[in-house]
Amino acid sequence: MSKSSAVKAASSHSGDAFVIDVEKIRADARQHMDEGPVTSTYGADRETVLKLLNDSLATEIVCTLRYKRHYFMAKGIHSEAVAQEFLEHAHEEQEHADTLAERIVQLGGAPNFAPDGLASRSHSEYSEGKDLIDMIRENLIAERIAIDTYREIIRYLGDKDVTTRRIFEEILAVEEEHADDMADLLEGRNG
Repeated sequence: MSKSSAVKAASSHSGDAFVIDVEKIRADARQHMDEGPVTSTYGADRETVLKLLNDSLATEIVCTLRYKRHYFMAKGIHSEAVAQEFLEHAHEEQEHADTLAERIVQLGGAPNFAPDGLASRSHSEYSEGKDLIDMIRENLIAERIAIDTYREIIRYLGDKDVTTRRIFEEILAVEEEHADDMADLLEGRNG
């Protein structure tokens, strides 16, 4: 079924009227119930979206692990405040991973938490960093990578999968905040 068979815009002299074939939508809702929220009007290629979600899940897991390591390894005169920032970001990255995993399941996929291949699926890299400044730099680089890849995913999704797009938009906003935090920390240490 195409969207236009259940929802039609009809022209009239007073403008466009919005017409919904409720009976058709009700009948279609009863078919393929095992597909949950994925109805015939889902416009994206589900396999592609599931791959994008799983690759992003790997990215968020790698970011969580990197931030956690940096939290525990932060040393130096200003390390306590920076370590707390790393820990806060680790928690937020884990929340992103959980949100992505939930969406994968909603779309009928399986979240890939397998440790082997995690680094190769991730957009960003896992870098331990030599010292506090290096850790901040590595986190800023990783955030910038996530920002660019998530923007591309958002563009790809467009109106084809609005729910997944919104999830990525929400995550992107937090990643931009993380990058800003890391840039501020770096400026404070170099300035």
